[in-house]
Amino acid sequence: MNIERKYGTGAQLVWKDRKRVMGMPLSFTRYRLVKKPGAWFKIFSDIGFASSIVEEVNLYRIYDISLHQSFMGKIFNTGTVTLYSNDERSPQFTLRNVKDPFKVREMFSNYIEEQRKIHNVHVTEFQG
Repeated sequence: MNIERKYGTGAQLVWKDRKRVMGMPLSFTRYRLVKKPGAWFKIFSDIGFASSIVEEVNLYRIYDISLHQSFMGKIFNTGTVTLYSNDERSPQFTLRNVKDPFKVREMFSNYIEEQRKIHNVHVTEFQG
């Protein structure tokens, strides 16, 4: 796939994976982390074969990450990473059954913090 053709001139693919079944990428659900230097840094979910549904979220809008790994996920080294954002359309962005979920969670955490600093976004927590 030509990343620049799909996401614009200067776009760079940082990470990609597919939803996995028993550790094998046998799905039509694709995930991509794409950055366009000086413009944006987004996560994309592309679901479908004949027709597609594409969701995207800017990384600086994500405020929390969770990881779930089932027993089978531990065997096949897959897990589900959920990104919680303040995006109105996609408050929960779920990366289902991705390979190396702990590495993926750490990578996203680092990129999110970097993007928050660049965009001067602060997440505040309230306790009642």
